[in-house]
This record gives sequence, structure tokens and C-alpha cells, in this order.
Amino acid sequence: MATAASRGIKDVVFEWEGKDRSGKTVRGEVRAAGENQVKATLRRQGVLPTKIKKRRMRAGKKIKPKDIALFTRQMATMMKAGVPLLQSFDIVGRGNSNPSVTKLLNDIRADVETGTSLNAAFRKYPMYFDSLYCNLVEAGEAAGILETLLDRLALYMEKTEAIKSKIRSALMYPISVIVVAFVVVTIIMIFVIPAFKEVFTSFGADLPAPTLLVMAISEFFVAYWWLIFGTLGGGFYFFMQAWKRNERMQQALDRAMLKLPIFGDLINKSAVARWTRTLSTMFAAGVPLVEALDSVGGASGNYVYSSATEKIQQEVSTGTSLTAAMGNTNVFPSMVLQMTAIGEESGALDHMLGKAADFYEQDVDEMVAGLSSLMEPIIIVFLGTIIGGIVVSMYLPIFKLGQVV
Repeated sequence: MATAASRGIKDVVFEWEGKDRSGKTVRGEVRAAGENQVKATLRRQGVLPTKIKKRRMRAGKKIKPKDIALFTRQMATMMKAGVPLLQSFDIVGRGNSNPSVTKLLNDIRADVETGTSLNAAFRKYPMYFDSLYCNLVEAGEAAGILETLLDRLALYMEKTEAIKSKIRSALMYPISVIVVAFVVVTIIMIFVIPAFKEVFTSFGADLPAPTLLVMAISEFFVAYWWLIFGTLGGGFYFFMQAWKRNERMQQALDRAMLKLPIFGDLINKSAVARWTRTLSTMFAAGVPLVEALDSVGGASGNYVYSSATEKIQQEVSTGTSLTAAMGNTNVFPSMVLQMTAIGEESGALDHMLGKAADFYEQDVDEMVAGLSSLMEPIIIVFLGTIIGGIVVSMYLPIFKLGQVV
């Protein structure tokens, strides 16, 4: 029998009210193609519907990784408390403030309700649930410890998102200040300096070199502001498009990022933290090492580590120890190699990798805090030099006004 989706009918959310077998009034929501399908579904559940109405769905925001992390944490908590899987989906979906997340959870719930396994339902949405996520859910379903692995997944995603957030804040702070400084300088050059120029022209005397330089820059801004903003905007747009679509450019940027002064070390440590955290989570879930390495490289967020992971996987699959394979890549710090070796010898690889991840996550936290405190005086000096230089240049003629007169 054709489904609603195959007929091209769009499912919508219906709010219903009815009475169960005991005569108690119950309420809920269900996704269906029409009221008749809702009535049939409720009757199968032993509910006599008394009121059914279509609910208008608000336009949802984009689903972000932190939304998936929050959903995973909520599902783990619900299932640990003994709440059935389908009911957990209902509670989490109904309580989410983002309609897009609610729709996604309702769609997954509908699949699970028809007999699809949870990991198979997740695999239909690879944009939100990557292979690592689905593999761990599959392992949890097979071993009967789904709530435990959802808890580990939630912890993993929370720590990963926390590191990404810290890296973004560390990189965005100086970038945002530079952008603000450019906007302020542009306003001064286009609107303020021309007013000073009119005053200085009436002096009828030679102006200092710094003042002439600032006035020349101002004239360029006034005459070619469209070219300046067009070049910057167009350059940024084409750079982002090339970065998204050109694999070679992504690889080159990933390599360059690791070589940046100060920030390169921060990015490197965050990649190591994510790599070790991911492998620790996968290995603890019972996923075989070679299979686990499939998901680890991409989770590091950097091509250098992704490429190194492919080499490690090839060597491990031929019998090489994980420590030796990691050492052959010349990418991982010696401390990680030593902890991995101890983990392999003691049979507690997931525990030692988790400890390494904890260490580097803490190191990233300290570096971000140190960079934030270091960047503030540097940025103040940077802005002071630019704005102060412009102000002094424009007031030099006024200081020499007595000589001119």
C-alpha cells in the first residue's frame, strides 16, 4: 500500500483529545496525512477521539549540533528514568522550542513506531546524525545498553561543542575587533576628515606630512568606497565559496591553520582532544578499533589528522599496534603516544584515551583564557595607534595655527 510520502502528501501535526479504555481523558499530538489517518491510529491505540485539529507549524530555525547534543542528553535522561522510547520522543519533541527539531523528532518517532530500528531511523538524516552517532546507537541497541551509550554520546557531544565554541570565541574576538576598527576608520575617513579638510584649506599654508597622508587616504575612501567594500565583500564571498567547494583549498587551509603563531598550537591541541575523545567513546562502546577509526578522522575537524587517521587505520588493519601506527604519522604529541601505549598494555585503552582528552581539553581552556587576557591589551594598543594616529595627524595643523597666522 502506498504511503503518504510516496503519494506526495505532506504529513502535518494534529493535536487530539479523546478517552482511553478506562474512560480517562487523554491528549497528544500525531503526524499524519489527514484526520482519518489520525482516527485510525488512535483507535489502534485504544483511544476514542473526541477532538482533532490541525496545528500550525511555525517556521523553524536551523538545527545546530548543540540541538542534537541537547536532544541526546534529554533522551538519555528519560530512558535512564525508565520512560519508554516512543514516549521519550514525544516529551522531548513537544518541549523543544525549535519547530525544526520537533519535526525531525516526530519524523524519527514515526519511523521507529512502524518497526524501524532507532539507528536506521537516524541514518535517514546524515546531516544531523553522523556515522559515529549512528554506530554507537546501533551498538547500544545490539547490547541492550542504549541509555548508557546515549549518555556517553551526550557527554562526547557536549565536550566537543564546548571546545569548538572556545576555539571560535578565541578566533572571532580579534577578527571582530578588526572589523569594528575598519568600520570606524571608514566613517572617519568619509565623513569626518573632509570637514577638517575644508577648514585646513582656508589656512592657505603647507600642512604637515601626516595630515596630507590622512587626507589623501580620505579622498581615496570618498572616491572609491564602492570599490573598497565591493572588493572586500566579493573577496570574502568567493573565498568562502572556494573553501566550501574546493577540497584542495580546505586541505591547504587546515595545514596553514596548524602553523599559525599562537593560534596554531591552540587548534592543534583542540584537534588532539577531539580525536582522543572520539576514539575513547567509540572503543568504550565496544566498536572494533579498525571500524572506530572510520569516524575518528572526520571528528578531529582537521585534514591533517583525518589523513593521519587513514594511515593509522591501514597499519592497524595489518597488525601494527595503535601506538606504533600513531607514532609513524609524526602528528601526535609524545604524551598521547605514551598514554596510548599504557592503555594498550593494560587493556584500558578507552580510559587512557579519555584521560588524554581530559588533559588537552583543560589545556585548551587555559590557553583560551590566557589568550583572552593577552589579546585585550594588544587590541587596545592596536585601536589606540590607528585612531590616535588619525586624531593627532588632523590636529597637528591646529597645534601650529599660531605659526600659520
